[in-house]
Formats: sequence, structure tokens, C-alpha cells
Amino acid sequence: MAPGTQWEVAQPPNDAISSLEFAPESSKLIVSSWDKNVYLYDVGANGADEATLIRSFEFRAPVLDVCFGANDDEAFVGGLDQQVYKLDLTTGEQTVLSQHNDAVRSLAYSREHSILVSASWDLTLHIHDTSSSPSAPQPTITIQLPGKPHAMASSPSKLVVAMTARLVHIYDLPILSKALQSQTHASEITPWQQRESSLKFLTRAVACMPNDAGYATSSIEGRVAVEWFEDTEASQARKYAFKCHRQAANDEEGGDIVYPVNALAFHPKFGTFASGGGDASVALWDAEAKRRMRQLTKFPDSVAALAFSGEGKFLAIGACPGFQTGMEDYSGQGRTHIVIRELGETEAKGKGPKEK
Repeated sequence: MAPGTQWEVAQPPNDAISSLEFAPESSKLIVSSWDKNVYLYDVGANGADEATLIRSFEFRAPVLDVCFGANDDEAFVGGLDQQVYKLDLTTGEQTVLSQHNDAVRSLAYSREHSILVSASWDLTLHIHDTSSSPSAPQPTITIQLPGKPHAMASSPSKLVVAMTARLVHIYDLPILSKALQSQTHASEITPWQQRESSLKFLTRAVACMPNDAGYATSSIEGRVAVEWFEDTEASQARKYAFKCHRQAANDEEGGDIVYPVNALAFHPKFGTFASGGGDASVALWDAEAKRRMRQLTKFPDSVAALAFSGEGKFLAIGACPGFQTGMEDYSGQGRTHIVIRELGETEAKGKGPKEK
């Protein structure tokens, strides 16, 4: 097997990266940053080991999340200005879809149901119907949350919202879609499941399995948990958690230096997943076999975001100074990097369980 190759993007953002995502049908990469901009790149065009900046889009405040919409020319944006935008990546036109009362922390778009969900620190979800005509008002439902949302992700049929106090709500996307169409009152919409996180500390990231079977969460305390949606005793018995992104302390201190696990991403074909942490490393894991497959070489700084391309060929890694060191006068300027790894043919493929 040929080893994977990787390279740095020549024109990264000017401040910390908040999120990144590949387009559904191409190798375009979209990146959001605390520098108030969204960046659009073309990765590996014409087989070259490079990512070309197509254009950038400026917003009024730092951008906390961005995701592609129904196609490669549509994106959705949310951040500290409390608004949810639809962004036309061809013309640059910005359309406000809804207004929250606090920062928009996370976005999730469902292509299967044409639904955009925004999670805000005002303790609400906004459910947007993106299938309606551009000239017509887009139906929106506001759902109250019991805690502050810190991470959110969607699978083909489920939406997972991780909040403070170890709260995890799982919503059924077909039910949300029907509620939008019938304009069901928000009080009648309840989570499909309500769970307590398997992790004792604050959830940092969540990612859903592409086969719609379950999800993974990570915490600020160097742990990852893997769970399945099916609410049966046998299925729930399969869930597990493990330590990762830790380094041995020096001989005098003993123990481990524990880093937050800031990012998770599932491979679209193999069902394996990547984790990125404050220790500036990325690991590839086989969720079914419960084993680490590979540890990638150290990156320039703390890993803030991860994304696999739609066909699974590329892994994008966003690296910038982390906040876990308690730095004052924080700035990621000059220390923000986007690394693209072109994966070897079976580099992210699971190897099966270890022999006993």
C-alpha cells in the first residue's frame, strides 16, 4: 500500500479555525474562522498536491460553524453575530434565514430531508426548511433546549445534540421534516431519545456514523465514547469509551498530561473515524474493532477541526493554538494551518478485531 501524502494549504485563515467541511460532490473545502471570514478552497485540482483559495467571504463577527447545503454552490453560516445565513458560493450573496438571541454554535444540514438545524447558546434549536422557494418565507420551528449546546451532528435519519450537564438529545429527522411541513407547534416536538453522555466531562465534539447506526462523542478530558442509536439492551451493551490524546508527564510529576479531543470525523466509506486533539495529533480508529489503526505525525499546533472528503480520498486537518493553555491576548495569526492528507488506498480501512 502506498503511504498517504500530505501538504499545507498556502493561504490559510488569519485566525483560529472553528470548522471545516468538504463539499458533497467535489473536493471543494469550506473553512470558517474567528477572523470573521469563510474560505472556499479547491483541493487537489488536476491531481496536484495543493489547495487553491477560490475566494473568501466576510461576515460581521467571528464565524463558529459552516456547512455545505444541497450542492457545492450553497453553504450555511453561523457565528457570534447570532444570525443564520445562507451563502451563495458563486455570487457571494448572504441571506439571513433566522435570528437567535445568542451566538450560533453549530449547524447541521440534512440533504435527505432538506433541513438545516442551528444550535445556539440561547438554548434553542432553529429548524429551517430549505426546500421552499427562495422568494417565499422559509418555515422555521424553534425548539427549547434544557442546556447549552456545545456540539451537534446529523446522520441520514438522526440529529444528535450534546449539551452541558452531560445531556444528549437525539431527534428523528423525518419527524422534524413532517413537523415543518405541518407547522407543528414546537411544544409538541420531543426528542426521539434523551441520554446521559458516557463521558463525565464537557462534550467537545460529536460525529455520526455514515451508516446511520450510531455516533461518537469526545470530551475536554481526553476521552472518546462510541454509542449506537438502537435502544435495545444488546445494542446499548456495545457502547464503550476510551482514553486518548494524552502524553506521559515527566518523571517528577508522574501520571498523564490530558488534552481535549477537539474534533471527530467518520470516514464516509469505511466507517472508521479520526480524532484530533490539543496534543497536536490525529489518530484513526476502528469503531467496530475498538482499536487504534494509525497515529498521524504531529501537526504544527492543536487540532481544532477535521473533515473527510465525500469519496474518502482526503482528510483535512485544521490546526491552530488551543485555548487549553489559558493564554491571554489569544491570537492564531501566523499560527493557523490547514493540512490536507491524501490517504493511502487502505489507510483508513478497518483491520478487524485483534486476534486473541
